[in-house]
Amino acid sequence: MNQAKAPRSLRFEVAINSVGQTTESNSGKKVSAVAGLIAVASFSGAEAQQSNLPPVTVDAPVARPRPAASKPSPDQLRARSALRRAARRTQPAQVAAVPFPNAGGLNADRDPYANPAAPYMATRVQASGKFPEPILNTPKSITVLTKDVLADQNSTTLKSAVLNTAGVTLGTGEGGNAFGDRFFIRGFDARNDIFLDGVRDAGVSVRENFFTEQVEILRGPGSSFAGRGTTGGAINIVTKQATTEKSFYNMDTTFGTDHTKRVVLDVNQVISPTLAIRAGGLFQDAGVAGRDYIKDDRDGGFVAAKWTPLDTVKLYANYIHTNLHGLPDFGVPYYRPGSIGSGSQQFTSTAGGPFPDFGASRNNFYGFVNRDYYSIKQDIGTVGGEVSITPDLTLSNKTRMQRSVLDYIGTLPKAPITTNANSALWTLSANPQSRYQVTENIANQTEATYKFNVGGWKNTVLGGVEVSREIASIDKYAGLTSEALPGFGAPSGSVTGVNVFNPQFTFANISPNPTWAGLPTKIAVDTKSVYLIDTANYNDFVILNGGIRYDDYNIKVSGFGTQNNIANTFSAQEQQYGLPNFNLGLTLKPMPIGSVYAAYATSSNPVGAEFDGTSAAYGGLAPALNGNPNQIFGPEKNKAIEVGTKWELFDRHLLVTAALFQTEKENARESRNVNSVAAANAVPGCSYNLPAGSGNVSCITAGAAYRIRGIDLGVGGKITDKWSVFGGMVLMQSEVTKSLAPSPQPLLFPTNVGLKLANVAHQSFSMLTKYQLTDVWEIGGQAVYRSKMYGGTLLAANQGTELPSYWRFDTFVEAKINQNWKAKLFVANLTNKLYYDALYQSATPFVFVAPGRSVSMVLSARF
Repeated sequence: MNQAKAPRSLRFEVAINSVGQTTESNSGKKVSAVAGLIAVASFSGAEAQQSNLPPVTVDAPVARPRPAASKPSPDQLRARSALRRAARRTQPAQVAAVPFPNAGGLNADRDPYANPAAPYMATRVQASGKFPEPILNTPKSITVLTKDVLADQNSTTLKSAVLNTAGVTLGTGEGGNAFGDRFFIRGFDARNDIFLDGVRDAGVSVRENFFTEQVEILRGPGSSFAGRGTTGGAINIVTKQATTEKSFYNMDTTFGTDHTKRVVLDVNQVISPTLAIRAGGLFQDAGVAGRDYIKDDRDGGFVAAKWTPLDTVKLYANYIHTNLHGLPDFGVPYYRPGSIGSGSQQFTSTAGGPFPDFGASRNNFYGFVNRDYYSIKQDIGTVGGEVSITPDLTLSNKTRMQRSVLDYIGTLPKAPITTNANSALWTLSANPQSRYQVTENIANQTEATYKFNVGGWKNTVLGGVEVSREIASIDKYAGLTSEALPGFGAPSGSVTGVNVFNPQFTFANISPNPTWAGLPTKIAVDTKSVYLIDTANYNDFVILNGGIRYDDYNIKVSGFGTQNNIANTFSAQEQQYGLPNFNLGLTLKPMPIGSVYAAYATSSNPVGAEFDGTSAAYGGLAPALNGNPNQIFGPEKNKAIEVGTKWELFDRHLLVTAALFQTEKENARESRNVNSVAAANAVPGCSYNLPAGSGNVSCITAGAAYRIRGIDLGVGGKITDKWSVFGGMVLMQSEVTKSLAPSPQPLLFPTNVGLKLANVAHQSFSMLTKYQLTDVWEIGGQAVYRSKMYGGTLLAANQGTELPSYWRFDTFVEAKINQNWKAKLFVANLTNKLYYDALYQSATPFVFVAPGRSVSMVLSARF
């Protein structure tokens, strides 16, 4: 009983003999390995259920001796891969018992670069070829804002994210530079050192975070990794990519007391085991807490696809569109010391500072609601692929096409007149600034990564070729030069007589409607680069890292300008540089959880590399140098040394880092004012544009030098299973070490040498922390400190112009309603602290006021 045997046709026991043949166990016939595998793949459970044969009972399998297994041949490996793909194709579809098949949950969209047990702790950076080792083993200070850090900071823009980290400050534009994301990392301008998935995001823009997975701040020179610039560091935005791990459907809805209404969608759909598509969208209608009339509206979308047709081939594509628009905020005026008013707003101090510190309302808006606006758009498309030629050799290629539009008219509150004894009658000039800049970029990166062992050293060598072309057309609005209010105004478009404490022209109708001048400055930058990077690991005890890079950099500029208010065509100028740079690093690991390292790196800043400057006075290649047309500056040269240590503590859930660093810049730019063209011509190496009419000439020279040194501390991860922290502290010293220009304040400072640098917060601190009270409730908060910052010109700080230091505190509480829903209440700027983000470095400065207190509720759905 129960001894019936299955028919021979249903028994498929096979064995592979030592010569790669397959023996059918019941017949003894030899068949090829491929044929046997195909036979197995073609037989499925569904076919068996459809059989008309009567039910049978099959004997338990009897173990039979098999020949010793040998190493599979290449044909067998290919056959095995074919079998796996066939099995995936024939696998029956799963019937989900929930509304969303294969749905995720609160943790479905995990950050692939973070420690899953400690999401505040990043373990790797995106560029695994250039940085093949974990962050612990990489000889470089790296700050990574993971997906969970961005969410718990409620950071919706790149600006808000990076300003929550120590060692990064904000700059601003003016007429010759664009307004947008302008960051200073370790004291050095990095406005064009921003990358998107490892490709330079050319031009100055304002960047949203709805498509961002994480933000990486790589501190210190990095030209061998990234190319030109990157003196103080670079910022890499890691975008959301499609994943075949699991489908998920996310929505975040925000309502805030600053009139914010925001919805973000993020959907990842697994179509097959080899294909996934991810898409998302953004809508925002918002104001800014503590600032009247400002509008911060946004919309956008992204789509990404990933296809893995073979185990050795990966193809991907993505597209991002953003549109940020509204009413711009160009800040508040700055009070210069030397005058004291009277009456109800009498000043008792002669120290300078932003006017809200001297009685003006922080809410004051000095622009024109019926004229000012901004529209900032980006369209970014990327296609790429990766092929594993062998397990040790991988080829990759990435092509990026991008178009960015920076379009705005805004009003700068400048040049206060404070001579009246009655301070209530003090006035300023509302100076219009406009720009219509279109930046287009096409870039291609081809890289090969090869892994091999030599004498116990595990090497990862990456060689790459990068070719890019960046084109910008920078125009302005002609209507601004002829605007006037009844009884006020000037040919330049500036509106005078605006009351400092009660601006009276906010809703004035200004005509005519501005139109483009149609006289653009055109800039083209062509770069061809080759680089080679090697990382050698000996028993995870000694790790060597080194890289070299050569950039062939070519810039061309042509366009229009004004002389005595008459438009003139500028002849084209061109400059080409060869930029060789390198880096070296040594890491020792006394324990698996810790490392100590030393690193040295160089970088170069060629003329025009920041890509938004319209003249030498603003870091660009001037279309015409009327005083000295043949004078074009050589690249600035930078070198840096860093020693540090990194440790993974608390069961490797907390990364703690410390580093000492020093960066030096040579051939730096200086600015000096002279009272005539003849005096400017007498200055060796002076470059300038002839001023409109009479007045001083701004003379730009090269040949200066300065140094920044400091200590950089960082922490990220979990101290306990319930307590997470992320933050850092940076302490810096800056100093002008060489100067050819006289001091701007010769009575106080006979020379620039020894002065501190502008736009640098020499002490900064940030700390984000949260604690899980129960399975449902979490509480958290953030503290941010910035020391005072000096204003100034290209090099030395103007010691009479500074922003005060500040502390800012944020807090939040989160409730997990169930496995799919959670709610989070944020309070930003808990104490409603009046503080300032940036100071424009000029003789008539203005400052940006940071947002006041706001309360936001974020309701999140995860399916």
